[in-house]
Amino acid sequence: MLEAAIWGAIASLSLFIGSIIGICVEVPVKVNAYLMALGTGVLIGASAFDLLIESMETSGILLTSVSFLGGALLFTLIEIFLYIKGGTNRKRSTGNIAANSGIAIFIGTLMDAIPESLIIGLSLISTNHVDILFIVAIFISNFPEALSSTVGLKKDGYKKLRILFLWLSVVVISALSSLIGYSFLANASDLVIASIEAFGAGGLIAMVCSTMLPEAYQKAGPVVGFISCIGLMIALGLSSMSG
Repeated sequence: MLEAAIWGAIASLSLFIGSIIGICVEVPVKVNAYLMALGTGVLIGASAFDLLIESMETSGILLTSVSFLGGALLFTLIEIFLYIKGGTNRKRSTGNIAANSGIAIFIGTLMDAIPESLIIGLSLISTNHVDILFIVAIFISNFPEALSSTVGLKKDGYKKLRILFLWLSVVVISALSSLIGYSFLANASDLVIASIEAFGAGGLIAMVCSTMLPEAYQKAGPVVGFISCIGLMIALGLSSMSG
């Protein structure tokens, strides 16, 4: 049980690390975009090679498809709400984040982190050991997210301690989410776990396609497509080693 919380915290720790670097160092925009593209590829690969394939083998193509599209739809609806409130810029390194959008940014960050952490807890139930591929994918994808968001928050006048507290609180909540995913679903059927994993995969892929990848392309141009493919191959390699 404690292991689930620890791995949830480790996976999201890059959020806090990224925020510290974003506060202390001026990271070139293109470097951050390259990292974001790499994280996008790894996260898509982890969702496809691990979550979706495992779900399909357990629950079949129909239930996997419904669960996957349900997760993508939920993310999209929440993203539309955040767009209206100004929180959709949580992954942007540019300024002009809407006034009083701090809560929306925080909610948006949690929206990404909580399902990721729940899936970490679920992986411990189904396999009795942590899914290293998924941990690596989340860690890599979280770093540029926190880095770019921190730069944007700095430009809009957020205090350094407030920014650090924001990301540290996400790390804590991620650990708790992983613990909850493990504790409350420990006795769930394989079918339920598979459906939740597919649901989470839908939300994650919708997230990277609508937020991380467009940001990376805007900052670094067409080369991010190739870098994303490198990330996908990293995920495939890790998946083959863990399998």
